[in-house]
Amino acid sequence: MPNFCVILAAAGKSSRFSTANTKKPFAPLAGKAVWLHSAELFLKRTEVKQLIVVIAREDQDEFRMKFGANIAIHGIDVVIGGAERSDSVGNALGQVRPEIEFVAIHDAARPCIHDAMVDAVFTAAREHKIAVPTVPVHSTLKRSTDGQFVDQTVDRSNLYLSQTPQVFERALLTQMFAQRDKPDKRGALQPTNQAQPTDEAQLAEQQGLPVAMVPGSRLNIKITTQDDLQLAGLFLQGMPAPQFDAPIHPFNDDQLWR
Repeated sequence: MPNFCVILAAAGKSSRFSTANTKKPFAPLAGKAVWLHSAELFLKRTEVKQLIVVIAREDQDEFRMKFGANIAIHGIDVVIGGAERSDSVGNALGQVRPEIEFVAIHDAARPCIHDAMVDAVFTAAREHKIAVPTVPVHSTLKRSTDGQFVDQTVDRSNLYLSQTPQVFERALLTQMFAQRDKPDKRGALQPTNQAQPTDEAQLAEQQGLPVAMVPGSRLNIKITTQDDLQLAGLFLQGMPAPQFDAPIHPFNDDQLWR
């Protein structure tokens, strides 16, 4: 079994979460912070040898104050993020340990993952080098330029929602980021004529790399608003119990450290 590192992306601004006091990855959910739900699931997997949490610079003091015990007990690495998501992931990638062969990147605001989905995406990544969980779009899609009136209905055939964790062969992911930062003949960074990628799979697409799709879960929502937080709490009640392949910390009563 190859060694995996998991990068939890938690450096966003949470501008749509509508609270000035708590960003969405650090909000309480079912007895512990949002980010800890997915962190603990990954940490108990024997193939996961490293977990990195990427946070914003302005959050580091409060994060270490609130979660210092979790960081120490779990052996979590903390990295400061950058201006964009890709900058944050790039910073974390530079801290991945030498023995790691695959890197999984997961939104810290997606607490409702489960073992079966992680198994599937990890397995697909070992076979195809890049794997992403997706779910087909079922709702009718509308396009509007002004946000008030519908311009047109968008054909939803062959459309899928991308989720995380997105998993990459470590050498290939490193190559992707090196290519992203490579100046072209005019001195501009690549790619010059493409949109800023919103996830790492899009960066792979821009560089012409094949991205394997595996079935995701409609429960695997990304918390963006307070309503999402309430939904996640309901989803967690119906989630399958985690399979503890390895202890997530050296104490028997893990409730003590949540």
